[in-house]
Amino acid sequence: MESSYSLPETIAGMKVHFVGIKGTGMCALAELFFRSGAHITGSDRPEKFYTDEILHELGIPYEEAFSEANLPADADLVIYSAAYSPETNVELKAALARSIPVLKYTDALGAYSQRFDSSGIAGVHGKTTTTALTGTLLQGLGLPAQILAGSAVGNFGGRSTLVLGDQFFVAETCEYRRHFLSFHPRRIVLTSVESDHQDYYPTYESIRAAFVEYANRLPAGGELIYCADDPGACDVVQIVKQTRQDITFISYGFHAEGPYRITGIKNEEERTLFTLQAFPVTFKLSVPGKHTVLNAAAAVALTLSIRKQHLGNESIDEAALGALIQALESFRGSKRRSEIIGEVGGILIMDDYGHHPTAIKTTLEGLRAFYPRRRLVVSFMSHTYTRTAALLEEFADALQAADVLVLHKIYGSAREQYSGGVTGRTLYERTAALKKHDLYYYDEVMDALPFLKQELRPGDLFVTLGAGDNWKLGKALLEELQHEEHDRLCL
Repeated sequence: MESSYSLPETIAGMKVHFVGIKGTGMCALAELFFRSGAHITGSDRPEKFYTDEILHELGIPYEEAFSEANLPADADLVIYSAAYSPETNVELKAALARSIPVLKYTDALGAYSQRFDSSGIAGVHGKTTTTALTGTLLQGLGLPAQILAGSAVGNFGGRSTLVLGDQFFVAETCEYRRHFLSFHPRRIVLTSVESDHQDYYPTYESIRAAFVEYANRLPAGGELIYCADDPGACDVVQIVKQTRQDITFISYGFHAEGPYRITGIKNEEERTLFTLQAFPVTFKLSVPGKHTVLNAAAAVALTLSIRKQHLGNESIDEAALGALIQALESFRGSKRRSEIIGEVGGILIMDDYGHHPTAIKTTLEGLRAFYPRRRLVVSFMSHTYTRTAALLEEFADALQAADVLVLHKIYGSAREQYSGGVTGRTLYERTAALKKHDLYYYDEVMDALPFLKQELRPGDLFVTLGAGDNWKLGKALLEELQHEEHDRLCL
């Protein structure tokens, strides 16, 4: 599962080639190597991504096609995205033929983590936001860390990385295909564990076993920071406790014991206010949702653990507490996590990556509490046939929170082979059995645009939800409504 490759003590001067460099994680890792002094080259497809701008700004050269000629003759290491295979990609084949070390992204991330006091953030839900919040807090406290999130973060300047120093490393670590087992954590944040990725983990017990295995990678003296409100996370902790008396368990959440118990929460003027047991202050968030408060509590716990390691003591003075408060309130979320796309004519347009029933339910409940006066209009596109089939009833139930709901076809995955009969129309029928009114179906995402232009009214919140490509609908809607408003103003 784990690569035996180790990076040299210093990577300054190394020549590293990235195959699939435009991917979010790949671009982020390329930037970290680049800022450590490595010479970076890369290749990818010609389609434009937001990462093109980052690579151009850094001055990292890359080709928009795959060719053996792209591979530097003196390359020391090749790192590749999971979207490509050494069996089929011409550059990877050439690297292997030349005996150049070749690492997939997750193994390269693991090798990079060995160089630091590293913390891995894991869980079925909340990884990206917790990582982004932690980076924001570490920056606020001036701690020497590097952070890698799974999405672009507003507080990171629209990037997935934040470089504040070279002592600590915090990274989002993924459970799919046990990818996180390549990582070398001294601390793990465990946000949630439940059935997901059914194409790889057919049962809850199988995905739970992967998280147990990851937790057991902690060294003696390591820390497992976990959500006391999540049954799966607590389940993992109980199993790990049976054999690991040499690590520390730190809980957070409404049912936690100790300093990170959430003792109060309320919404006020599009802010979420909350309190933690150990701190005589009120924290504020500008991002909606009870789930975001849980992620913030996890981020505070991890940040203060890193601060304690850095300073050698755990006392929190007034200045540090003030920096925590200010940093949390400054947090603006990450790409595709309750991301505000724009507002026009009183209609607020948002996009969110929530694609599991639990995430859908908590996201919609959080939006309703945060925006109590807005009608909630949702476009949802389910991701993967296997997940939809396995959790069909849970999806139908979770989507009831929308005032108006628009469903679409399933957004399939190249990694799954599904021969069952569940389709987007199946999900629509199951949802319709519960929701009798204000439910609509448009197989193709963009076919819903005329309906939405007619349906939406001032004061509405329109959310594109899911891991598919229905985010295009929100973007197109904003552009068309802005264009129409401009035309009206110019009359």
